Amino acid sequence: MTKQTSSEKLDFAITGMTCAACAARIERTLSKLPGVQEVSVNLATERAQVRTSEAERAQQETVAQQVEQAVDKLGYQARLLLPDAVPVLSESVQDGWKVALAALLTLPLVLPMVGMLAGYHWMPPGWVQFLLATPVQFWLGARFYRSGWKAAVNLSGNMDLLVALGTSSAYGLSLYLLWQGSSHLYFEASSAVITLVLLGKWLESRAKRQTTEAIRALQALRPETARVRRDGVERDVPLNNVQVGDMVVIRPGERVPVDGIIREGSSYLDEAMLTGESEPVKKSLGSKVAGGAVNLDGVLLVETSAIGAETMLAHIIRLVEDAQAAKPAIQRLVDQVSAVFVPVVLVIAALTLTAWLWHDGNWEQAVLNAVAVLVIACPCALGLATPTAIMAGTGVAARHGILIKDADALEIAHRIDTIVFDKTGTLTVGKPRIIQALAAPGQEHALLGLAAALEQSSHHPLAVAVLDYVREKGLDIETATEAVALPGRGLMAKVRGRRVWLGNQHAMQEAGVTVETWQETAAPMMQAGYSISWLAAEDEQAQPQLLGMLAFGDEVRSEAARAISNLHALDIRVLLLTGDNQASADRIAQQLALDEWHAGQLPDTKAKVIARLRQEGRVVAMVGDGINDAPALAAADIGFAMSSGTDVAMHTAAVTLMRASPLMVADTIAISRRTYRKIQQNLFWAFIYNMVGIPLAALGLLNPVVAGAAMAMSSVSVVTNALMLRRWKPAKQENT
Repeated sequence: MTKQTSSEKLDFAITGMTCAACAARIERTLSKLPGVQEVSVNLATERAQVRTSEAERAQQETVAQQVEQAVDKLGYQARLLLPDAVPVLSESVQDGWKVALAALLTLPLVLPMVGMLAGYHWMPPGWVQFLLATPVQFWLGARFYRSGWKAAVNLSGNMDLLVALGTSSAYGLSLYLLWQGSSHLYFEASSAVITLVLLGKWLESRAKRQTTEAIRALQALRPETARVRRDGVERDVPLNNVQVGDMVVIRPGERVPVDGIIREGSSYLDEAMLTGESEPVKKSLGSKVAGGAVNLDGVLLVETSAIGAETMLAHIIRLVEDAQAAKPAIQRLVDQVSAVFVPVVLVIAALTLTAWLWHDGNWEQAVLNAVAVLVIACPCALGLATPTAIMAGTGVAARHGILIKDADALEIAHRIDTIVFDKTGTLTVGKPRIIQALAAPGQEHALLGLAAALEQSSHHPLAVAVLDYVREKGLDIETATEAVALPGRGLMAKVRGRRVWLGNQHAMQEAGVTVETWQETAAPMMQAGYSISWLAAEDEQAQPQLLGMLAFGDEVRSEAARAISNLHALDIRVLLLTGDNQASADRIAQQLALDEWHAGQLPDTKAKVIARLRQEGRVVAMVGDGINDAPALAAADIGFAMSSGTDVAMHTAAVTLMRASPLMVADTIAISRRTYRKIQQNLFWAFIYNMVGIPLAALGLLNPVVAGAAMAMSSVSVVTNALMLRRWKPAKQENT
């Protein structure tokens, strides 16, 4: 066991589960342990996620030991996983040889049955059938006895118990008939059922493994070593030995091993596996790079800014793993059914046996019909219906740069009928430039110098525009102190001991500055849709005075109109909430054919608009990228954050878009709807299969061999249906 103390969440690999009943039993047991706050056991990923309470976070090693011991008592095995653990091959995937051997021993029993249909009698003597069937029953089928016995001891049931009871009944009946001297035996039924179930579990495991390919592909992006330059000497060191601040040399064709900032060189990087962007991205001095990207042409010297669990790649992997491990609300119905499924099937099998004995007294037929009931019942299909679809859906979404935080977000996204956009950085490029700088007489240099002083510690797009403009002019930037953000209004700081304000008209009003005399000058620019920032500073008498104004312009993203069109095609209403002036909002809204828009919005008013929409019964998503968008993101049913935005926005949102493209919003809703349809299809077929198959078996209309084959293939078909999601592509790629 490995100690893990960095997080309240503990992940365990669980081996030995065979159906939804197993997962439900483990979940119930672990939820009763002291210090455990929440448990989610996923049959498809063969993992358990345990969240500890606040008081137990410092004692996670003790909690982990209790979890492992509790799972062991139930007859399964639990192993604590490191945060970056690679999914391992399940036992069923590695046991292909057992399937092949069981098939070789079973074929001599089954083929004569086929020959009998054509009038040939090839069935070997009874003692040969006994020798062929016994190793299949008790050696190759031992897993069913072990798991079924442990389930029975714990007063529970699972698929293995049903298989063990059913095949043992057919095998026992055959032994009795052999002892009686009868030539009509049923060894082929018991052997064929075990072989078919083993084959089904093997195929199911292989298919399930494909649903984890997204995680495997992301983890494969981590290089094992990095070339670090220390004291002028370059040497290859294990990636775990790289430290923040180290200078890492990345040559053409190599993967970037760490997150960092380019200090020397320029190159094109392939970030497709991280962001879904198919085109290489130009990176130069000062650009940020993320571990896992491929350096295509130039030599880069990168200063390490994040390593290990703090890198973007690690963050992406954690989000995908958490989404695949979580259970959506629809899974609750499945869990309730699974809890009583096996006991109900046992009762139906007993009633079948009794009814057939009462009907005609043919106990051989009665036993075979009861066996058919036991082996056709499939809790596996029910248990796999939801998680396999979620794994496939979140995996393919991540491959295209859409990170969905949890299963609930995926479930909510398919019901979205209203999208609310922030403007800057989402529908627009987010890199406005200064169109015009107008200063009061004698304040030309002070206007730009003071504005740059206030903005030099900010990462807001308007701040970047100011700093770029000042640098282009070759002006000096003064130092600001005691900077205070005025949410939705601007900034205030001290420069040379004087208070200075930079922001919109609300900020000026709070500072006691009037802008009325400038309205005639500002009006044409505001009508053109430009954003206006006013600058004021204290004079020698500590009275705030207006020094001038800055007019900013931003460009609409080239793909924004198509993104809105795609959303309208999905029958989704699109709104705009922006802090900019009404003219700017009008210009953007009319250009993009938006349904509704509101200008002059503050963070709290954005949240109020969203709350109103939700009260009207609409399912609302908010798309933003800034700190001021965090309240609105939290107020919405689901939040979308652009990865180009702030960490606050990304932590608040349920969906992170790894490319700053509004097209990905419609793509997210599309994959969500597709995934939810797969869940509904899987659950429908899983329920219908059992509702139809069990009565047919009870009525004597299914041979045990056919019932076993149907049971084995039901779970395979559910997983295969979920894997169809892997063929999904974003709208912009569908015609390529």
